[in-house]
Amino acid sequence: MDYTRLGTTGLQVSRICLGCMGFGTAEGWVHNSWALDAAASRPIIKQALELGINFFDTANVYATGASEAILGPALKDFAKRDEVIIATKVHGRMRPGPNGGGLSRKHILNEIDDSLRRLQTDYVDLYQIHRWDYETPIEETMETLNDVVRAGKARYIGASAMFAWQFQKALHVAERHGWTRFVSMQNHLNLIYREEEREMLPLCRAEGIGAIPYSPLASGRLTRDWTSEKTARSETDPVAKFKYDTTADADRLVVEQVAAIAEQRGVARTHVALAWLLQKQPVAAPIIGATKTRHLDEAIGALSLKLTAEEIAALEAPYVPHRIVGHQ
Repeated sequence: MDYTRLGTTGLQVSRICLGCMGFGTAEGWVHNSWALDAAASRPIIKQALELGINFFDTANVYATGASEAILGPALKDFAKRDEVIIATKVHGRMRPGPNGGGLSRKHILNEIDDSLRRLQTDYVDLYQIHRWDYETPIEETMETLNDVVRAGKARYIGASAMFAWQFQKALHVAERHGWTRFVSMQNHLNLIYREEEREMLPLCRAEGIGAIPYSPLASGRLTRDWTSEKTARSETDPVAKFKYDTTADADRLVVEQVAAIAEQRGVARTHVALAWLLQKQPVAAPIIGATKTRHLDEAIGALSLKLTAEEIAALEAPYVPHRIVGHQ
């Protein structure tokens, strides 16, 4: 396993992060019928640790807390707390009625305590805002996150899925008031969705922010033939269906380039797709949503593949602009 600093912090994270959205139940924020229960999730978490992965990402809304409730006890059983990096997120609606979601002071302070209880830990290493809250002043959010860090309930804070101007505004507000600053950006980035290269990645490079992209394999679309049979997830995951257009000819050409280079190199397509991400600055650790142990084995293999400049150019050449997906 390779490790890197998260942005300009001193925190060392594995270059592969295990995403835990697939752990939980078919209920809640994402109605994923493909989700794994605790018994099926624990072997994957254990194998991740054995492979050297120390970075685990979840969120309070994943199966309405069930993902956190699976991850925390498993890490407690299989690892020492100071050897793992636990990241979770806040914003999504956790209950009906007023104050059940968003980034208000009330909601954040309620949710950090609920997340810590489910994760069975005194603190999280990285506490992230899952989306931008258009109804709460960013000053209120940043001051509250600063208080969470000062209370020892989070070591660092990060953000996810927003416009670059919003992220810059949050960074400016924190700097102006001397509050804790975001150190990471969890953004939507892969070979068939590269809109983050326009503004967000340059901003992160300039500000010393580490990127931890989600959906690095485009929900599996980069790992199989364009005309191959659909998977259970591609058929039932509403988020994946919304993100990717299966009729886009340019996307098909990208997938074919991945396949061609994988065949030439004698490696899995997963290796090629992830190797492209790993050489992108300032990407620290793509988030792999493994639901089978082989998914982890394939992901780790990407660390030893170095693409040539010609291969990178061939992978990127077919790309065309896409509509913004993941935040509006």
